[in-house]
Amino acid sequence: MTRTLDEANRAVSTIMSMPYGVARSAAAEQEAARITAEGPDEARAYALFALVDSYTSTPEAEKAFLPFTQLVRWWDERPELFDGSDTHSLFWSFKWMVGLLARFPSVPTAQLDATLDDMERRYALAGNGTSAVAGERFAWLRAQGAPGTEEAYRTWITTPRDSFSDCAACMPAGQAEYLAETGRVQEAVDVLRSAVASGATCGDEPAGMESLLELLLLDLGDAAGAAAAHRSATSHLEAAVSKEVAVARHVEFLARTGHAERALRLLHAFPDHLTVSDSPGEKLAVLTHVAVATGVLRETHAATTVELAGVPARTVAELDRWARDQVAPIARAFDARHGTDRHARLLDAAWERQSRRLPVELGVLAAAERAASAAAAASGAPDAAPDAVPTTLAGSDAGSPAGVDLAGVTGGRPDADPVAAALARAEVEPDPVQASAAYLSAARLAEEVGRLEDAGFALAEAAQVAAGLGDDEGAVPAFTRAVDLLRAAGSDPAYVGPVVRAAAAVRARTGEPEAALVAVERVLDDLARPTDGGSGAPGPAPAEELAARRAAFVAAEERQLRDVRARLVATAGQHVEAARQAETVAEEFGRAGLPFDAAHAFWLAGSALRAAGDAAGAVDPLRAALEGLASVGARADLTNVADELVDTLRGLGRAEEADAVAASLVP
Repeated sequence: MTRTLDEANRAVSTIMSMPYGVARSAAAEQEAARITAEGPDEARAYALFALVDSYTSTPEAEKAFLPFTQLVRWWDERPELFDGSDTHSLFWSFKWMVGLLARFPSVPTAQLDATLDDMERRYALAGNGTSAVAGERFAWLRAQGAPGTEEAYRTWITTPRDSFSDCAACMPAGQAEYLAETGRVQEAVDVLRSAVASGATCGDEPAGMESLLELLLLDLGDAAGAAAAHRSATSHLEAAVSKEVAVARHVEFLARTGHAERALRLLHAFPDHLTVSDSPGEKLAVLTHVAVATGVLRETHAATTVELAGVPARTVAELDRWARDQVAPIARAFDARHGTDRHARLLDAAWERQSRRLPVELGVLAAAERAASAAAAASGAPDAAPDAVPTTLAGSDAGSPAGVDLAGVTGGRPDADPVAAALARAEVEPDPVQASAAYLSAARLAEEVGRLEDAGFALAEAAQVAAGLGDDEGAVPAFTRAVDLLRAAGSDPAYVGPVVRAAAAVRARTGEPEAALVAVERVLDDLARPTDGGSGAPGPAPAEELAARRAAFVAAEERQLRDVRARLVATAGQHVEAARQAETVAEEFGRAGLPFDAAHAFWLAGSALRAAGDAAGAVDPLRAALEGLASVGARADLTNVADELVDTLRGLGRAEEADAVAASLVP
């Protein structure tokens, strides 16, 4: 039976709300095919646009050309079936297609010119503004290195904005890239700073433009500005839809500013970025930044081992050669199509950047410690003892179900003492360095008067802030010191646990899962010992009630610690054991009535088994994760698990089951 228009539109809207990936694309394919075959015809434009949108932000971007062509044909045949939203989506998708075609050197120049001319003709017939056409003409001329690019740029930025113009975040990013390429670096910086200050956001912004800003400020020799831009860009990276180019820029920035270990860690955190891209154009951009970085790193780390899936390189020197071998033919292919040497010149400029380096301090807590010392000196308080607070800090849990909210442990104290005042400042301070400085001040003040537990929690808060900004080198010693203070204070191990879990996330990133496992096991041992509740126990209540509350609290913390333990075991490469532990803790979460946490643990088990080469064994835990997330309506995580499950089933030759998983995502 044909669905109503409302039912069909609801199904497509569900797909449009999913994260990009193979599961969303598969669901969009099914929905577009169903609506094309069964109707209602009024929903076909929306379904085709959803399929175009699903492809364009994935490595399957090239597949978007077919549904786009079908969408245009449908408009030519039945324009009356397009409502206002459908019409806008159709014309907006022209921008995507022109930009996407330009990123494939195999697409002839004549085809791109014809597509752009068709876009201009259709925009004129529809009475649309000319901003989008002007923007795409400029971008195409720039890509070719063709005469008239500057004139096209001026036309674009002076054309009145309309409903098809690039957004307030994307347009400045495009402007700045061109200005920087043509030597107007300060002007580019001014454009980006204005856009960042405006608070404009988009799918990839502000992470993308801030990653460009940090490199431009580096070129200008502004170390402090570059550090601030890098911290801000890092804080926005997770939210970016497509982060491949931004990550590659960060890798270059870290290498050129003297942070080799961080650069290598970031490469290993996103290994697929080196081998998977939406187009040759994106691959060229990503690997050029990486090659600049490896060109710097090979001077001091040539023999350092790298392990990047799909990359036939085992050392930094080999990675450098591989990256350069990848980019050279792509650049030649683009120049051959365009009949210019633009990409050859861009590569020459990139290799020249290797020599332009600037030491930039990125340690959040190092800067915070100086700020705290300055504040103490200004207030007449004695400087912190050299060993009271570590000199750098950083580390944050990556948002797993075992994520740690340290603020919930420390909290501001109600009494108006200096420690509470410093904590209160930290909790409202938007600048991460100043927030960390306030936490460090609180830790110093608390330790001076013997309040070791308060000092430990405040120091852990400072570490957590810095960790979120990539300062792992500072986080490790700071978290270690925080735990030492809490143990010296005799703190309840149930309250030490969250700090140890936060520290474990950092240790996992720095390649020290074994050290983190030791700390986790120690807290689990402490929790297993009889205790009277320690500090931080609930207020006056009957003894039996207190005992029951504590038992529940301890059991909850033990589950979270065991979950973290399984993740650390996986990080250490013991995938089969990690899967076993994860399934055990998933069952514990389930018995405790925590389906979300249980689902994430099953997800870990499935991923670990895939990593161990047991794809068939991964299916059941991934299905369990899917069911658990569906039960709590966690749609984003649900789609991400479905990506893994669909990919696993397809790899096993079980295509029908994979299709059924994709179909299950749409009500």
